[in-house]
Amino acid sequence: MAHKKGQGSVRNGRDSTAKRRGIKKYAGETVTTGSILIVQCGTKWHPGANVKRAKNDNLFAMCDGTVYFSNNSTKINVKPEGASVA
Repeated sequence: MAHKKGQGSVRNGRDSTAKRRGIKKYAGETVTTGSILIVQCGTKWHPGANVKRAKNDNLFAMCDGTVYFSNNSTKINVKPEGASVA
């Protein structure tokens, strides 16, 4: 007789790691050049002034400044230091 209980195989014992997508810098926060603002798949948010889109659709700042949203919060912009928002 077996001295240990037999262990069956588990079919659904796997899970992928979280991707940590979403907004990394919110409106009013100061950023430096090259800071990642949003991590996303596809273009849920679009680049605005002083923001570029990377190959993997991430958005990053092109200059030092302050983050603000426009166009019904779908476009993210960076206001350069010492400039006024139009």
